[in-house]
Amino acid sequence: ADSFRLRRQVEEEEGTLTKISGAVKSYYNSAVDTVNGYVDNIKGLNLQEKAKNLYTETSTVVSTYAGIFQDQLYHFFHH
Repeated sequence: ADSFRLRRQVEEEEGTLTKISGAVKSYYNSAVDTVNGYVDNIKGLNLQEKAKNLYTETSTVVSTYAGIFQDQLYHFFHH
């Protein structure tokens, strides 16, 4: 009878460990899936392309106005 109790206790402990590890794996997989979903959404928004376009447009505007300002200074001091 004692050996039956020991086997049952070991089986119950293994069952509990299996349940705990299964729950931890489930939570982990759920967290990973959520993060991957966020990353896919961010990629879908094309933020990198938008940032690159914003930089290019800003650089063009700044260089244009810097050129105009430089011309104004040149004409101011040379005339």
